[in-house]
Amino acid sequence: MRAITFDAPGDEEVLTWSEVPGVEPGPDEVLIEVAAAGVNNADLLQRKGNYPVPPGASEILGLECSGKIIVLGEDVTGWEVGQHVAALLTGGGYAERVAVPTEQLLPVPENLDLVSAAALPEAACTVYSNIGMVAGLKRGESFLVHGGGSGIGTHAIQWAHALGARVFITAGSQEKLDAALELGASVVINYREEDFADRIKEETDGAGVDAILDIIGAPYLKPNLNSLAYNGHLVIIGAQGGLSDAELDLGRMLKRRLHVSATTLRGRPAEEKSEIVTAVERNVWPMVADGRVKPVVHTVLPMKDAAEAHRMLAQGKVIGKLVLTP
Repeated sequence: MRAITFDAPGDEEVLTWSEVPGVEPGPDEVLIEVAAAGVNNADLLQRKGNYPVPPGASEILGLECSGKIIVLGEDVTGWEVGQHVAALLTGGGYAERVAVPTEQLLPVPENLDLVSAAALPEAACTVYSNIGMVAGLKRGESFLVHGGGSGIGTHAIQWAHALGARVFITAGSQEKLDAALELGASVVINYREEDFADRIKEETDGAGVDAILDIIGAPYLKPNLNSLAYNGHLVIIGAQGGLSDAELDLGRMLKRRLHVSATTLRGRPAEEKSEIVTAVERNVWPMVADGRVKPVVHTVLPMKDAAEAHRMLAQGKVIGKLVLTP
């Protein structure tokens, strides 16, 4: 089969569309003929050598895909050859075929085409596991997501809006702010032009928001804490602004009973991923099936042009997800 490979970490040009050994499903896995794979910032980090592959995982890039089941492992029940599925992966999506544990599969709703479905698993599992399961966001509460124009952000806006929460976002261009409003955001903040903590204080009459999903890290730690309501929860899932020189204001945390969590998805044990995927299918997938939550696909590119997709994502002008098709 063919897949995107690279011999050594580097810039986009290290990526090549190459022949690689085929894959076979294990007893509890299915083999998927890949229709499309989503592109994530984690793929760029791995290409640069900054995101180690977990033990036993595929070295091939790609943390989500969609496609058709073509082979069932010997112990698999409840799934059928020919069934259209989306999958959360530990790696291997940038390829013509990939083997996936059944616990990480999601059925593709009838209203969704296969290519668009590839843009959902990573964002849905990341958002729901952190804001639904960890922060416990509920109807009537308020939620801030940084990077509102990203794949994670565009999904988070729709899910939280469908849940009945008031959604705040930050983004760095008017185009992304406008897109966020169309997706259901109530308050949009251009972080290049105004202080988001001041704006949130103004919009909430000083109360703050109940949950924050952060991809920036250290530079946003203090303003994030200043933006939380009593019993609020900050969940950090990235550190695009850096990891060091961040200090927790323990006095504010104690006074306002604040919570801070930091999580990743890829390296979690299989049983935790299974729990997350099951929760997403139960709580998010009905919103996808009835159209309240839709994949936002910026562009679809041939998989052989993965280097161009990485270049586009790095430039920061993508709204939603880039998707690759083999």
